[in-house]
Amino acid sequence: MLKRGSFILTLAASFMMLAANVFAASPIRIGALFAVTGPASFLGEPERNTAQMMVNKINAAGGIKGRKVELIVYDTQGDATKAVQAANRLIKDDKVVAIIGPSTTGDTMAVIPIVEKAQIPLVSCAAGSKITEPVKKWVFKTAQNDGLAVAKIYEQLNRLRMSKVAILTVSDGFGSSGREQLKAQAAQHGIQIVSDDTYGPKDTDMTAQLTKIRSSGAQAVICWGTNPGPAVIARNAKQLGLAIPIYMSHGVSSKKFIELAGDAAEGIILPSGRVIVADLLPAADKQKKSLMAYVKDYQKQFKAEGDHFGGHAWDAVMLLKGALERGGDRPAAIRDQLEKTRNFAGIGGIFNYSAADHAGLGKDAFVLVTIHNKDFALVK
Repeated sequence: MLKRGSFILTLAASFMMLAANVFAASPIRIGALFAVTGPASFLGEPERNTAQMMVNKINAAGGIKGRKVELIVYDTQGDATKAVQAANRLIKDDKVVAIIGPSTTGDTMAVIPIVEKAQIPLVSCAAGSKITEPVKKWVFKTAQNDGLAVAKIYEQLNRLRMSKVAILTVSDGFGSSGREQLKAQAAQHGIQIVSDDTYGPKDTDMTAQLTKIRSSGAQAVICWGTNPGPAVIARNAKQLGLAIPIYMSHGVSSKKFIELAGDAAEGIILPSGRVIVADLLPAADKQKKSLMAYVKDYQKQFKAEGDHFGGHAWDAVMLLKGALERGGDRPAAIRDQLEKTRNFAGIGGIFNYSAADHAGLGKDAFVLVTIHNKDFALVK
């Protein structure tokens, strides 16, 4: 028979073991900021869907080191103020160890000071180069830099011996970042910008800007923005009979743009991640296995095609998974392991982060695609 003191010690030890087991089984909390509704929902909805799909797959396979992953998603509606409020809530109330998103450059730039101060890793799904240039200690991104997209377009224009272009950019964070890159890289590619105009995110007619472009001597027009504006531009250009090639940014790299632009989308060229042409890639492509698996999984669960934007969330979740497996769930350890990521074949490209590069992708992350018969095809 146990003595009273021994019984109390044994009971206390049992409670300590139980508490330890409960702690070990506590979920790893990851926050997510996506524009699930609002004008940028074509970005945020597939990102939200993809992130939850991947977290569910991780948990179904036993979690991370035996612990469940809990994804806490807030809808920013593409509003920087709401993004800031949600970021603070994730950090202060939900006690997340990392955040993925936001969906847009503007929202991301608004929350960067918050995550930097709180020392919480952020893996943005937005494209603006200024998100990671210059490098911010706690901020990474999965979307291909707009500077890489500009280079891809300019190199194509060089091959076609076109040197005079018109640029038409949206007056928001994504558009201003793209405009900076278009102007900064022009001279090194021998490009002359003969018309430089903007439009508002909510504008519904860009006929005036396109009329100016038609008389500018431009050999091509480059539009930089996200839906619905670029679709309006495509339709207006068709109505005006604008007879020069139209290039769009990777901001419209989904079937949603084709739906919005209709017949006016035919022949438009844009840089994109490989996911929208995954089935056209050679078998030797390093990303093809991940791309095809993602497309198949997304189609099965959501009865829609997995796209370029959902792919940014796929990469963010899987990059965090790798960091958590290698370094544990302390925010500082996650940050350090993200920075050590090498040769990760994701949806957006082959990622190689470093202390000097928190974007992690090169020019080969993009392919040029054209729209033909309401679908995407590789530009040869």
